[in-house]
Amino acid sequence: MFKDTNQKEGFELFIDDFSFTFVRKMKHWAWILIFLIFQLNFFPQSDSLKLPFAIADEKRLSEEDLAHKREGFSITGVPQLSSDPVNGFGYGAEGMLYYNGHKSDPFFNYTPYRRKLSLALFNTTRMQNEAVLGLDMPYIFNSKWRVRMEGIFENDPNMLYFGISQSSLNPLVNPQSGLGYNNYENYLGSLTGNYSKYNRFIEKNNVSLGLSAEHSFFHSKMRTLLGFGFSSIGIATFPGNALLVQESQEGIAKGLGRWTVCIFQSGLIYDTRDLESDPGKGIFAEVTNEISNNVFGSQFNFDKVFFQVKWYQKLLPSLFKKMVFAARAGISTTLGDAPFYEYQEVWSSEGGIYGIAGGANTLRGYKQSRFVAPYIGFANAELRTRFAQFRISKEHISLSGVPFFDIAGVGDNPSQLLGNINNYRYAYGAGLRIAWNVNTILRFDYAISTEDHQFFFSFGHAF
Repeated sequence: MFKDTNQKEGFELFIDDFSFTFVRKMKHWAWILIFLIFQLNFFPQSDSLKLPFAIADEKRLSEEDLAHKREGFSITGVPQLSSDPVNGFGYGAEGMLYYNGHKSDPFFNYTPYRRKLSLALFNTTRMQNEAVLGLDMPYIFNSKWRVRMEGIFENDPNMLYFGISQSSLNPLVNPQSGLGYNNYENYLGSLTGNYSKYNRFIEKNNVSLGLSAEHSFFHSKMRTLLGFGFSSIGIATFPGNALLVQESQEGIAKGLGRWTVCIFQSGLIYDTRDLESDPGKGIFAEVTNEISNNVFGSQFNFDKVFFQVKWYQKLLPSLFKKMVFAARAGISTTLGDAPFYEYQEVWSSEGGIYGIAGGANTLRGYKQSRFVAPYIGFANAELRTRFAQFRISKEHISLSGVPFFDIAGVGDNPSQLLGNINNYRYAYGAGLRIAWNVNTILRFDYAISTEDHQFFFSFGHAF
């Protein structure tokens, strides 16, 4: 059978034309999609007559969550324990001071809290350490504004680098022998001598400060966001041969040494979730943009766009107290003169997503930052089923089982990402969630892929 070369060329021309259009129009598509979602809910019915402004019914917490929500001030002090295949066993402490207001407060039924001050001190058996101070103030001064601030200091000698192009999808190859490996542990064991830390690098004395302000409109279902971030980042490698050094010398990867990155952030958010920390229903969609420029005092000029949608739907309410199907899809682009570590993370209004694609929050069956390129897409699905709940003293505890499925792909251009299913990898697994007084979620996940298997323990849902 002969191939139809004209048909093939036509398809390739179509993909190339589509790729060009995608690059030019990605921001517009994301904004239009969020606007269309909003149009479907243009006239919400609200019971918010006592509020200084209307808030849509979809934003109201469920009766069950309200029954377990405490009034006034509350302190959640927990050991900050974690288990991660890259950083080892983590230990520390996290304290959160919540002010929830009182039931007479008209915002009580619509917010997880009115103020949240958090402090976390953390270390691991593999010498990662960090300190994080955060402040979150929804509807500050009973206005439509929400203000968030965060400061981070960290050291991490366990960072991973497998490249920042579509070639990161290739099987792992030992640079000494040239042998390829489909199993990560076998590949790691083959790296010896000067190549033992070939895929490792060090983040040293990194300082990050962030400030953002969000303004709500359309019955608090939409928010605009403006923010600014400052980072002083030090990057080093271990003695011996390293992929990062090699690609830095070849001009592929930038960012070795100490650099200052200043970023102006903006975004548009659509949010109808009933409870941010543990949603039972609703949609969250956002498009965010980060611009780094010498004008802001940054040493790099680049532009990053991130778009994601999360969907939560309760299932079989007559049989289960809380069974929630949760799904997420996201896509990011990094363009311009960006340091390599900016390709490895995206910024969301709810916090950064680090190590994509791979690691605890996107593609759980693969190592952190396993697949990275200028274009990254990923999707996740979970079925969160509560099977028990009880009280210990005044503390409410609930337990949920969570099977999940993850998929992610990367490409050097949009056609590689959208036009080739072979550029995607998947993982699956199961987990346990422990919800403590509504707002604190403990997460245990075990994930499997064709290359690896990993166990994670951390705080908060993956999405």
